[in-house]
Amino acid sequence: MDERVIMAGFGGQGIMAMGKLLAYAGMLENKEVTWLPSYGPEMRGGTANCDVMVSDSMIGSPVISHDATAAIIMNLPSLSKFENEVMPGGKIIINKSLINEKTSRTDLDAYYVPVNELAAELGNAKVSNMVMLGAYIELTKVVEIDSILKAFLKVFGENKAHLVPLNKEALLKGAEAVKNA
Repeated sequence: MDERVIMAGFGGQGIMAMGKLLAYAGMLENKEVTWLPSYGPEMRGGTANCDVMVSDSMIGSPVISHDATAAIIMNLPSLSKFENEVMPGGKIIINKSLINEKTSRTDLDAYYVPVNELAAELGNAKVSNMVMLGAYIELTKVVEIDSILKAFLKVFGENKAHLVPLNKEALLKGAEAVKNA
């Protein structure tokens, strides 16, 4: 297994949190991982993206360049910027709530997930990133959802343990959204 994913969106959408959680979950499963964040000049509303690799073998470089196996796209500028970074045959998961365009690529497996609406159904718009992460995990099986929940406590601390049930629901809702796609 050699998964290379680009996660991209606006600052404030939880892009970096998704990347950290995936990388930490991979570590918990004794896999090789890298997490390379990239921020725009603003914190909220600016661009944010990260490259995450999870592999069964050693990783030579944390940089993904035109060979991503997947892209998680949370906003339209990110679709324009990163859809060509995914290798043919890869996956692109698009936040259908904020992006009303389709990918221009015909050589990808594209999934359109209404993550904002699904998060709203759970009563908290802040978990839209976890809905998207759940969809990605379902499609790739890169890590177990339980590993993400264990990583959540490590990354955010025990004082956020009360948020684990909501985040688990969000992950499962995202997985369900692409299960039969």
